This record gives sequence, C-alpha cells and structure tokens, in this order.
Amino acid sequence: MEGVYLTWLISALAIGVLLMPIVKPPWAKVTSHGFIDFLRRYWLHIGIVLLIYNAKDFLDEVDRILMANTDGMLNMTPWIYAIEGDMALWVQETFMSDWLTAFMTHFYVVGFMVICYVSIFYFAYFDDRYMADRISLTIFWVYILAIPFYLFFNVHVTGNYIPGMQTLAYDHTPEINDWFHRIDPLTNGMPSLHIGFPFAVWLCLLRFDSDGRWTTYRRIVFVYVLMTAFCILYLGIHWFMDIIGGMIVAAIAVHLANKVADPMWRILDERTINARLATLLTNPKRAFGVIKKSITEVFSRYIRPTSKETGVMLTVVMIAVAGVITWDLTHQSFPAGGVDAPVGVAAADGWLVTLDDRGEGALVVVHDLSDLDFEIDVVQPILDSNSTYDVRDDMLLMANSTQIILVDLNSPGQIKTAFSVDNPSKVSFVSDDRFAVVENGQVRYWSFEGMELDGPKATENDSVLLFESSDDLIALVFNSDPDSVHLGLVDGEGLIAININATANPIEDEILENSGFLVDLENATITDVAIYENKLAVTIDVNATSRLILLDTSTGDSQIISDPKYAAYDPNMGHGILMFSAYQNIDPTNASIKETDREIMIHDLKSNLTTQLTADELDQWGPVVLKDHFVYQQLSENGDISVEVQEKEPKLQPYTSNILKFGVILVVALIFINIMQRQYEANSVSHRDSELAS
Repeated sequence: MEGVYLTWLISALAIGVLLMPIVKPPWAKVTSHGFIDFLRRYWLHIGIVLLIYNAKDFLDEVDRILMANTDGMLNMTPWIYAIEGDMALWVQETFMSDWLTAFMTHFYVVGFMVICYVSIFYFAYFDDRYMADRISLTIFWVYILAIPFYLFFNVHVTGNYIPGMQTLAYDHTPEINDWFHRIDPLTNGMPSLHIGFPFAVWLCLLRFDSDGRWTTYRRIVFVYVLMTAFCILYLGIHWFMDIIGGMIVAAIAVHLANKVADPMWRILDERTINARLATLLTNPKRAFGVIKKSITEVFSRYIRPTSKETGVMLTVVMIAVAGVITWDLTHQSFPAGGVDAPVGVAAADGWLVTLDDRGEGALVVVHDLSDLDFEIDVVQPILDSNSTYDVRDDMLLMANSTQIILVDLNSPGQIKTAFSVDNPSKVSFVSDDRFAVVENGQVRYWSFEGMELDGPKATENDSVLLFESSDDLIALVFNSDPDSVHLGLVDGEGLIAININATANPIEDEILENSGFLVDLENATITDVAIYENKLAVTIDVNATSRLILLDTSTGDSQIISDPKYAAYDPNMGHGILMFSAYQNIDPTNASIKETDREIMIHDLKSNLTTQLTADELDQWGPVVLKDHFVYQQLSENGDISVEVQEKEPKLQPYTSNILKFGVILVVALIFINIMQRQYEANSVSHRDSELAS
C-alpha cells in the first residue's frame, strides 16, 4: 500500500519537474538554486496547501463517524440518482476497456497531485507572487467551501450505488483498493475536488494572468480538467452533479481568494513577517503597542458595525453552531453507569446486561436502556469472570459452575427457575419458551419450567465448539468439522452442514505473506458465528488473519465483508444490521497508534454497504445490535473499560438544542440587520452619486 502511494507521489513530482521548461514564463530559467530558494520565499504559501492535505484526513474521519452515527440520514445519493439516473453508467459501459481503466486509475491520482500540489510550486519557483497569493488562497477556499457538503450532504460514489456500475479505480488492484479505503470514506462525492481544485487553478490563470506568461500552463490545466471530468465518470467515482458542484465551488473560491488576498498577505507576506518577528523579540513594547492598536481598531469597527462586520459575525455564528452540532452528532455514545470492569455484555431490546468483575467475584449489572444511570437489583448466583448469561425479552438467564437461575426482569428479586448443571460454557435463549445449555461439549435444551427437551446436538463421539441461535434457528460448529456451520431448527434434530469458504483474491494473500503472515485455508477454523433470518455471519481464522464471511443460507451466496487482510471479530446481527470489530492494519502490533486498536463497523444487509461507527485511538469490541441502539465495549486511554450505548436515531443533547435555538434566533436577527444595513449603504451611495451628477 505504501509502495503504491510512494510510486504515485514520485511520479507526480517527476512530471511536475519535467513540465517546468514547458510551462515557465518565456523569460524565466530553470536552475538548481531555485529549488532551494523558493522554500525560503514562499514557505507560508506551501504551508497552506500542506495544511489542507493534512486536514482532509481528520475531516474524513469525522465524516465516517457522522455518517454512521446519523444512520444514513445525511445520505443525499438517492436524490442525485433520481436526477441523473444511469448517465454515469452509460459512460462507463460505452468506453470500458482494460487499458483505459489502468491508465485512468493512475491518472486519477497522479494528475490530481500534479495540478493541486505542483501548481503552487510553479508560481513560487518562478517568483510570481501575485499569482501565488491567489492560487494558494483559492485552493484553501475550495476545500473550506466543500466541508459543509462533505459533512452534511453525503453522496456515495457511483460505483457503489448505481446497479451494474463498478468502482474501477478502487478495485483495480488490492493494493490500490486498500489505499483508497484508508484515505476516502467514499461518501465525499459532492462537490468533486478533482474538478474543483484544477478548475479553480484554471479560473485563476484566466482571470489574473494579465500578460499571458502562463498561457501554456493554462491550456494544459484546461485539458486536464476535461480529461478528469471523463475520468471520474468512467471510473465509477463521481456523478455529473458532482462536476457541476466542483465548478461552482471553484468560481466562488476564486472570488473569495481575490477579495481577501491583499489584506491577508499584507500581514502574512514572507518578505515582511521575519521583520515583524525580529521586532517582537528585540522591541516587544513596540510590537505589543502595534498589536493593541490593531485590536482597538477592530473592536471599534464592531461596536458600530457596517454590513461587512455583521456579515462576519453571521458567518462566525453559523460556523460555531455547526461545530457544536457536529461535535454532538459524532459523540452519540454514553457509558452505562455502575459498571467498573465489564468482562462481557448481553443485550435484548429494552435491556442491557453486563458481567462486571469486581475482584472478589463478578456481578450481573442490569440496566433498562431508557435509564443507563439506574441499576436494577437482580437476584443472582455467585459468579466469576467465566460465568455465562443471556437475556431475551424480559427473561434473564445466569449460570455459574453448578447452578442455573432464570429470572423474570419484571420481578427481578424472584427466581423463576433454578437447577443444577456441570460447568456450562454457554447458556442461550433459543426461543420464546426454552433455552440451551452447553456442557462438556454437548448441548441440552430446557423449558422455562426446567423440563429437558429435544433439539439439534452433537453426536456422542463429537463435541460443540460454538453455539448460536436466533428466532428458532440453531447454528453449531463441531470439533470434528471446525470450518463448517451446521444449521437446524429448535424443534428438530436434523442438521444441514455449510462449509465456509474464506478464499480471497490471491493478491490479498500474497500481500499478507509478503508481510510475514502465512494464509492457511486448509486448516481454517471458525471462531465466531452470528445468525439472523437467512443470513449467516462467520469469522474464520486462516492463520494470517481472521476474515468475516456473510452467507445467504437460502441461495448459498457468500462474500467477505471485512477487509481480507485485516482481522475481524465479534459478529452480531439483528434488525437488518451486521456489526463487527476489526483492525485497520495487517500487523496492529507494528502499526501507528491510530491503527493499533479495533474499530466498530456497521454493515447494512439491505444496501450491502459497510460504514465505520468509530474512528479513534480507543479499542472497541463486542458490538450488539438492538432495535433502537448499538452497544459495544470500549477501552479508554487510561485503561478503564466501559460499556457504550448509542441510539440509532441521532439525538441532540439539551445543551446543543439550546445552542441551536439561540443560534437560529441570532442568525435571523443578523440577517435582518445585514439586509437593512446594505439597503442604507446602497441608498447613501446612490444619493452621493446623484449629488455629484448634479
């Protein structure tokens, strides 16, 4: 993955240097000394471009969390598709060819690097400060204007949405696929920055190149814009509307850049900023006097503001309110109270049950999901960290090494059923009137009244490795057949064996093996199972990693849901959602801090799209899907484990709602004042012009 990116980066730099003799002003010369000198003279300009590059990673993570936490409410793709239909699909199908796909995939990345990051280099190297001032600010404004769309107007790539269309660039090779999925949430379609950035550069050249010194470069950029428009449609990345959005954002950005260029670079000009720093160090009294004077002048303007000042205040208020809402929507999970050291979680709609290890013994902590701060006192046996339990509807099942207790949570202080067992490894509800107990590798079924019943089980010469159930369906994995799942019904004894195929693209296995991890499919072992309606989710250990397979039991179709190279764990399904935890690196022990922890992933079974619920440096695992909530465990930075509960429907906190209400009132007031001021100012100008004319 790093090799692909490094190749693209070196190629972009090489192309940029090779183009210098072609794009340079007619009188300019290319010298080796210039490569060093331009850094000293234009370090702030270059810093702005690098700032945008680094900010994109952070905002993409915010976008991933925001998209997952709002349950797709910000997804505007259906509206775009309703307008365009299959126009982009027609482009892809009309021109489809292997050589074009390969060329356009590399052009898509390398060309973007050349135009966006090499452009500012040209103007800095050839010392065209007027153009450098405006180009750098234009690139800055393009990205600033795109941020609200990326966060609150999510548009998926065409190849992931239009039926029959492919994401040709993303799927060109596994290494490229891995790189794209790392750096792109695949929901930042509108506007297209692949059009926005170069089109803005072209507009700047068209508007500000008064003597034609950059005519050749302007023509090259224009050709690049046309090729890119075709490229992003053909590769299954952008919509036609994204292209239009990119052009509009570019035009606005050029206008804003020109408007703020003079006042901004009057302060931040590299030629004078060093002198200001020297004054601050050698004569701080004078420097602070100048700063105080500037602050006083600004303050005096805002005491008696014109439309310009109210416009600034309006912008600040809107950004502040949007920032608070974004923070709230990306921090939707809350820890369950009274839980100190959870070692496991079970949940049913309405109930959250946590096994909390408190040193001298474990305790089952029960919460009503409507009140996470209040614990429900439940009668329970003496438990430890290896105890097993389950919850379904209003029934709670708990077991230690010798006893099982069944409790109705409507009467939590009373035991409904209790009887002796022999070191059960798992207890689980399998229907509305019975539960299963796995003891010594065998499964036994019991009614709520304590009567033993028949059901699917292992033969006498075999034993059960894994047991899972859902709505009268039973899934078993046997010791004699560790790479198959055996399915049956609660009331029957027959089982159907389904072999789980964890085979991935050979190149994926090659990447793992090149990293020192051997893929062993012949000895693959199932490590976890989840079942929901006609869907079966299985994690299977192939030695090099653990892959998550989703299988349709009615058709036999299966697919790898997790990245085949990264370990996936803890599948849990319900209400049309598959959740799991996964690492984001082949070898988390030797990765950056950002990639050493597991993140919680959400796969929508209907749309077949996977989103990332968490994106941080905290370890998260053990997700549970409920009707209205997501539940998972989390390890904090100081080593504390919590049980996090998050509502599926986003909900603003009271403080955010109050800020939003106050912000709306303030915005309305400022808009009214701004409009009124503009009318007075326009009237004054018209009156003055009429007096001069007379």
